[in-house]
Amino acid sequence: MTKILVTGAGGFIGGFIAEEGIRRNYEVYAGVRASSNLRYLPESAHTVVLTLSDKERLKRELAALGRFDYIIHNAGVTKCNKKTDFDLVNHQYTRHFVEALTETDTVPKKFLYVSSMAAYGSGNPKTLEPVKSSDTPRPDTLYGISKLKAEEFIRSIPDFPYLTVRPTGVYGPREKDYFVFLQTVNRHMEPAMGLRKQHLTFIYVTDLVRVMYLALESEYIRKAWFVSDGKEYDNREYAAIVKKHLDKWALFLPVPLFLVKTVSYTLDTVCGWFGVSPTLNRDKYKIMRATNWKCETEPLQKELGFVAEYDLDKGIEECIKWYKKEKWL
Repeated sequence: MTKILVTGAGGFIGGFIAEEGIRRNYEVYAGVRASSNLRYLPESAHTVVLTLSDKERLKRELAALGRFDYIIHNAGVTKCNKKTDFDLVNHQYTRHFVEALTETDTVPKKFLYVSSMAAYGSGNPKTLEPVKSSDTPRPDTLYGISKLKAEEFIRSIPDFPYLTVRPTGVYGPREKDYFVFLQTVNRHMEPAMGLRKQHLTFIYVTDLVRVMYLALESEYIRKAWFVSDGKEYDNREYAAIVKKHLDKWALFLPVPLFLVKTVSYTLDTVCGWFGVSPTLNRDKYKIMRATNWKCETEPLQKELGFVAEYDLDKGIEECIKWYKKEKWL
């Protein structure tokens, strides 16, 4: 039986990765923190605590587990109370992990790193060309910079059998950030950041997870892909889809970018005093002000044969059904 380790298995994406591994008859080891919520982990997964913050302890933990066929390194943070934690968790802990694998001679056949489109930053707002792997990365958020640094470190190791996926906006049941917009529309308000049209891309969580396993089971090694559903949307189209499936009207409320920036920076500062990370923060503002979040998908389709099962319309419909069933909405 193929043996796979999934880090960050207690999080939104990680739980789906573990579920798909079980569905494919893998022997799944779910790497979690001692404080992780295990509610959505499949019972047949082996739960293991991994101490990514302490390399020497991590080496002992990995040595006890033995070699894995595959590892999906999904652990990381998308928002932090302390800004230095982006680099610490997403970059430094990834270094600890890779070095621990190397030093304990437990490097797997393939190591898949879950990065982000944010590692490259948004595309040219004038040409609206999709971001490509051949482009020079220009991340402008602390999150994106930390993801790029982790990618660069992994690539720097000779013969290390890495694969990298860079998903665009990931949504699905259990997700909490996009859910905030659904809540707002459900209350009959449709906020829009600025007056310019945003060109957006998305990937439904189970489609993203399927890409990961297609990559692991492919012939490829030391390669990276951007991941989206292959379609492009704009911010008003996204809102219209949400309103349709919520069956709600909503008042359109365009908010000037200078006001969004002021609120974002103020919330970030004030909440930071209390050790809280707000949903609207400096990094989020930089993402919302960008107008081109298009990325290339041709390599993904051609090399892995990926065709998305969910476009935004179908995905949002499924999300809303789940949120209502679980009484989130």
